Amino acid sequence: MFVIVGFVVVLGGVLGGFALEGGHFLVLMQIAEFIIIGCAAVGSLLISTPVAIMKKIIQRVTGAVQGGKTTKQKYLDLLKLLYELFQLGQKDGLIAMESHVETPEKSAIFSKYPDILKDHHLVLFITDTVRLILIGGIDPHDLESLLDRDIETHHAEGTKPGMILQKVGDSLPGIGIVAAVLGIVITMQAINGPAEEIGHKVAAALVGTFLGILLSYGFVQPLATNIDLANNEESKIFEAAKAAIICSAKGLNPLISVEFARRTISSDFRPSFQEMEDLVKGRKR
Repeated sequence: MFVIVGFVVVLGGVLGGFALEGGHFLVLMQIAEFIIIGCAAVGSLLISTPVAIMKKIIQRVTGAVQGGKTTKQKYLDLLKLLYELFQLGQKDGLIAMESHVETPEKSAIFSKYPDILKDHHLVLFITDTVRLILIGGIDPHDLESLLDRDIETHHAEGTKPGMILQKVGDSLPGIGIVAAVLGIVITMQAINGPAEEIGHKVAAALVGTFLGILLSYGFVQPLATNIDLANNEESKIFEAAKAAIICSAKGLNPLISVEFARRTISSDFRPSFQEMEDLVKGRKR
């Protein structure tokens, strides 16, 4: 939602200032410049981006426009889910967790937390790791190293959409100059024409430079930054899950395990210890 508000503010500020200076909006409506810059930008994106990453870019942009997926409630759901899972393993033995991690969509525990269940990668991260613990024979230190690699891989994949959009944003001013140069070429062909006609063609050429710079610094690059920040925040919830799972693998109490997870959560979303304890133990505040 804030992304849309930001777009509106950028457009409002630029166009509003232009109008205050006496500019006419129709001067900016140079359809040919829009086509040149838009098609060149989309074409360069298609050239540089594999289909799989293109799909991720669309998903990330859609997610940025709709708003961030990581919230305090999602962290609370994660803490409570892990607490219930670990407590089940402590009371009834590790084998009691097997049915929950084999088919999480049918699990009585996972089904309580639809936001977690919808996060396919996070669910796989939890269930695959618990499966390893059930198999046995893996040292907690080795398990931690494995989870670190898993998180690094997931984070690296998540950086690609933002990185590619950043490159497209960097190229837009240059594409705008290309459009402007083409406009100047057309202007030079009409150099013997009326001054009014020449002025119109020069203005159209300059609109290309304006559009390239505005799209780059006002829209595409800020959007790429938003996607990068969202990816970093998404990695944090994996770190929280990792901390709890490692503690559980070491045989620590379920409450202590989720406390380790709570300490990894950033201050923007971190619940207090009392809030977490009341939540996992089902006490109303």
